[in-house]
Amino acid sequence: MTLFARFPDGDDMKPEIRLAQWLMASVFIVMGGYRLWGALHGVPTANATLAFSAVEFLLGLLIAAGWRLRAMALLAALLMLVDAALSHRFWLLQGAEQGAQLLHFMKNIGFVGGLLLLATVAGGGKRR
Repeated sequence: MTLFARFPDGDDMKPEIRLAQWLMASVFIVMGGYRLWGALHGVPTANATLAFSAVEFLLGLLIAAGWRLRAMALLAALLMLVDAALSHRFWLLQGAEQGAQLLHFMKNIGFVGGLLLLATVAGGGKRR
């Protein structure tokens, strides 16, 4: 038994998949880090937002590192679905506001699709 899990696909992961992994991780690292950095510099931030941002930042680091990549990608997909439903409730709005929130909602949904693909590739396409 090893202390650190290795990639299910090992070092054979294609460069374009590795790049996609890092790009998806960057969203979580940058946005979580941005809110944490702001809070450290006096921006008023709710405790729930701080906790969410810390989890988001850590999740991004774990995805970038490839640690339990399939599980982390699935967790990130769930996080993005929850964020879409709670933060971008376009169905409650009208006009331009509705269009803007629909765009953000659909961006999150598209990102979920990418994370699900990453989880599938990381798992070798097999259920574990």
